Amino acid sequence: MLEVRGLHVHYGLVHAIKGVDVSIHWGQTVCLIGANGAGKTTLLNTLSGLVKPSAGTISFGGEGIAGLPPQKIVAMGIVQVPEGRQIFHDLTVVENLEMGAYLRLCRGEKIEKELEEIWDLFPVLGQRKGQMAGTLSGGEQQMLALARGLMSKPKLMMLDEPSLGLAPLVVAEIFKVIKLLPQRNTTVLLVEQNAKAALRVSDKGYVMEIGRIVLSGDAKFLEDNEDVRRAFLGETRED
Repeated sequence: MLEVRGLHVHYGLVHAIKGVDVSIHWGQTVCLIGANGAGKTTLLNTLSGLVKPSAGTISFGGEGIAGLPPQKIVAMGIVQVPEGRQIFHDLTVVENLEMGAYLRLCRGEKIEKELEEIWDLFPVLGQRKGQMAGTLSGGEQQMLALARGLMSKPKLMMLDEPSLGLAPLVVAEIFKVIKLLPQRNTTVLLVEQNAKAALRVSDKGYVMEIGRIVLSGDAKFLEDNEDVRRAFLGETRED
């Protein structure tokens, strides 16, 4: 579905992404873990077209997309749910969801069915349809950000730190939904500081350090890897 080969990204003189290779198949959930500053968000922003690569290729469904403008990438089915939610605070819950479906509405598509599915996934949003999004709790805003992304019916959804700053019960709800996304024909690329939770909902993972992929493999392999456990899970195995 998505093939990234030899990707390099610069911010001026700063070499932020250094020869990254990533492969994602249809229906997978793939996580990207690493410390702050590793380049995870830069990678997502490059895949979204918000940042232009210096070198390398990005292929989506066999078609090259490196350097395309964000609106064309969204139209192809790649949607990013950014870190920090970035919902429209002065719009209602429903109006935020309609913004997520903007391209579909422009094509004359109906979205009532998808709205009903959102109320099933996030009942609390259904109870707050007409409420201004800025008055929602942090957890509800994160649910809205995720729901807004789903309204475009993405083929690939990229989630940037969806659990950041949330209470454990809300985190559990968010990850419950993330685990369901492949059943909705949505492939997932997940950037997440909560490495344990990310690996447990993923099929495959990549570990990123200072702009490079330093380890990759099956999610269970990474969860059991001693270096990963020590660096990201806060655990070590006893012999």
